[in-house]
Amino acid sequence: QVQLVESGGGLVQPGGSLGLSCAASASIFSGGIMGWYRQAPGKQRELVATISRGGITTYANWVKGRFTISRDNAKNTVYLQMNSLKPEDTAVYYCYAFPSDWGQGTQVTVSS
Repeated sequence: QVQLVESGGGLVQPGGSLGLSCAASASIFSGGIMGWYRQAPGKQRELVATISRGGITTYANWVKGRFTISRDNAKNTVYLQMNSLKPEDTAVYYCYAFPSDWGQGTQVTVSS
């Protein structure tokens, strides 16, 4: 039973923008905290950002204002808008729902 479905990954040039979406089942989405993690080749999965049901957000220090997480509670969807992308942002991005639900991941590649 698929409960978190990401979309929006792809190839983008350095300095470009990309938006990710994660559609969740209502039971998961209503649980509260949602977030995005990423995993680059050969590296551990790391936090990108989280958002509470009330819209309180947290970001990894390295995001530095480039990414924005948001959610639409009516659509059971969480978003990640990524701007000023760098090659080091290349990774598989995973949607997360507290406490332990994960999406299948979507590839983001930043390359010229």
